[in-house]
Amino acid sequence: MGALAGVLMPRLGAAFSSAADPVRAVGAAAYMRDQFPFLGIDAPRRRALARGALAGLPTPSQSDLHDVAVACWARDEREFQHFACDYLVRHVTVPDPSFLPTLTFLITTKSWWDSVDPLATRVTGGLVRRHPSLVATMDAWSSDPNMWLVRTAILHQLHYGAATDEERLFGYCVAQAGHRDFFVRKAIGWALRHYARTDPEAVRGFLSGPGKALSPLSIREAAKHL
Repeated sequence: MGALAGVLMPRLGAAFSSAADPVRAVGAAAYMRDQFPFLGIDAPRRRALARGALAGLPTPSQSDLHDVAVACWARDEREFQHFACDYLVRHVTVPDPSFLPTLTFLITTKSWWDSVDPLATRVTGGLVRRHPSLVATMDAWSSDPNMWLVRTAILHQLHYGAATDEERLFGYCVAQAGHRDFFVRKAIGWALRHYARTDPEAVRGFLSGPGKALSPLSIREAAKHL
């Protein structure tokens, strides 16, 4: 563990432990289908505690981001993974393409929508936007056996707006039209619905053509505001 992570993690651990709420923790775990244990700290309080723990620390390097994220993933309580996602989003311009193995690990380990989605839409999306050569990796992820990598590929352009590669987005959606998992079908609908804010006619045209092959859930989500 690097120097920054060595200072930050004990601070963060002490701050989070002091604010733990066992009653709230039970409800938080239940909401997440008991996938992970929680300390019971709501997001505003968690972020305030994090600001205190980060006080005086320098902007992290890519190595620091890796160390902090991996250390947070090693902790049982979900609040640590939530902090790591926030930290990576905040410093999204720091990593270069060599950070992709770290993202792959984070996306495919302790995977659930609450960690995968910010990693997909903000961190992976930002990395690919700055380094277009990584589009080839998104193409590979879009057909990966791991459904969370598939979800990430579908969602990585969520905030691209007019810069969205429409052909690629629609292609990913059609290729996974028959995917059996709820989280992939939901991601298809979410990505299309979001892109419809930029080009509603394109999404309408897609849904009336190749998009007819999508699941009812995906179509319903995609057409929600059309």
